[in-house]
Amino acid sequence: MMKPVRNPLSRLTRGVGLALAVGLIAAPSAVRAASVQEVLNYKGADRQKMLEDGAKKEGALTIYSSLTVNQALRPMVEAFRKKYPYLKTEFWRGDTRQISQKILAEQRAHAVQADVLESSGLGEIMVKAKSIEKFSSPKIDEIPEEFRDKSRLLVPSRFSFMGTAYNTKLVPPSTQPKTFEDLLDPKWKGKLAWRAHSESGDLLFVINVLITMGDQKGEEYLKKLSAQKVVNFNGSARTLVNRVVEGEYPVALNIFLHHPIISAKKGAPVAAWPMEPVPSISGSLMIPKGLKHPHAAMLFIDFYLSDTGQKVLQKAHYFPVMPNIKPRRDIQVVSPRVMNLKEDYVDPQTQFKYRQKAVDITNKYFR
Repeated sequence: MMKPVRNPLSRLTRGVGLALAVGLIAAPSAVRAASVQEVLNYKGADRQKMLEDGAKKEGALTIYSSLTVNQALRPMVEAFRKKYPYLKTEFWRGDTRQISQKILAEQRAHAVQADVLESSGLGEIMVKAKSIEKFSSPKIDEIPEEFRDKSRLLVPSRFSFMGTAYNTKLVPPSTQPKTFEDLLDPKWKGKLAWRAHSESGDLLFVINVLITMGDQKGEEYLKKLSAQKVVNFNGSARTLVNRVVEGEYPVALNIFLHHPIISAKKGAPVAAWPMEPVPSISGSLMIPKGLKHPHAAMLFIDFYLSDTGQKVLQKAHYFPVMPNIKPRRDIQVVSPRVMNLKEDYVDPQTQFKYRQKAVDITNKYFR
């Protein structure tokens, strides 16, 4: 029996059909990726309505932040819930390292839970990992240009000014170390502490010294400082200030200057000193790749940068990023911009640029 002749086009047809089928399967993810970018960067006149309509369908929002929970994070989320009650808004609090480890692990597992990230020192980690999305908010243009990220991957969320805290019973006011050189006085040996392995603790202190003095002189100074046996504290910034209040450490280096002021107002024997040049950093708002709720995420970004959101930070003794919302009067005394002190603003890019050198120096002299 003669074998049937196969049409050479049939194989091609089957191949095209298979390719189309694969394309149809793959298409939705491509569409989703495109729609996410459109949502995150939409600038139309109907933007608010578009975001609200989309958020109602999404129904949820998850935030990872290093804001102090009871002081600022919970009040911020509660204010947002009040405005958007149809969103099930949840948060998780961690420091920079914890947040980066958690979100990067989620992205590797293709199981991202967070929709918005907020922290100090996290920005450039996420930029280098190529793990965050570009986004746009009409409020961004109101932030002073020198603090904006040109890549649109990061948006400043809050400012922090760093300095020393000291126990006023152990270190009477006016006797505290006021300059870098004062820290080298033998009387402070064994009495200084800082947060170890911290983007805003020991690492930022080292970076500020290197920027201020230059690499060579800066390292020479840090070598001398190491003779003071600075205590490497592994807790949070807030906990370190509490230890100063308790008298465990007479002086803490490179803490958030508003923390001791808050404690002092409650009667604690602690004070803050902004050592010049005062290092300052900004927290950053970010959108992680793989997020599930882009509409809700942008509503939160807008809310955080709004007058209402910035006033939550103001009330919580944080320094707002919007120039029209001034910090509380009681913490203005540690703001170099108010008190005309020398300031060293360390943006996320600079922080990342010096990070490895700071790690090497702290490992070499202070571990």
